[in-house]
Amino acid sequence: MIETERLIIKPLTYIQLEKYIKNDNSLEEELNLNETSRSISAELKEALEQTILPNVADSSKYSLYSTLWTLISKKDNKMVGDLCFVGAPNAEGEIEIGYGTYEIFAGLGFMTEAVGGMISWAKNQPEILAIFADTEKQNTASFRVLEKNGFVMTGETETLLKWKLRLKPIENEI
Repeated sequence: MIETERLIIKPLTYIQLEKYIKNDNSLEEELNLNETSRSISAELKEALEQTILPNVADSSKYSLYSTLWTLISKKDNKMVGDLCFVGAPNAEGEIEIGYGTYEIFAGLGFMTEAVGGMISWAKNQPEILAIFADTEKQNTASFRVLEKNGFVMTGETETLLKWKLRLKPIENEI
C-alpha cells in the first residue's frame, strides 16, 4: 500500500480483482469504502480477464507488477481511479504504467498524485530503472499527468505519444 497526501493506493488481490470485475460494490464493502459509481471499459475488462487475473494467479510472478492498484480518496473514502504496471520490468529495467480516473473524479489531480506515488514506490525497486507509458494524442489530460511527473516524450506513432521517465542512470552511462 502507498499513501500520498490525499490518496491510499492499494494493490488488489486475486479475490479483490474478481469483486472489482463484478462491479456490484462487493469490493467497496470488503474495503469498508463508500460506494463509487464506476464503470469498467471493455478494454479494461478484457485486460483483467486475459492478462491481469492470470498473472496475479501465477505464483511465480511478482503480483505487484501485474495487479490493479485502486486509488482511494481519504476525504471521500471512495475509489476514484486505478492504475497498474503492465507486467515485470523488461531486460532494460523498464516497466510500463497505465492508469484511469473515474469520470466523476477527473480533473481533480488525483491521477497526477497517484502516478507520483507510484514513481516513489518504483524508485525503491532495484530492478526498475525507468517507467514508460503511451497516451493517445488527443488525451491531453493523460499526457499532462506524465508531464507533471517529469516524463519526457520519446516518440510517437500515428495515434500515440510515447513517454519515459528515467529513475536511475543506465550502467556505463556518462
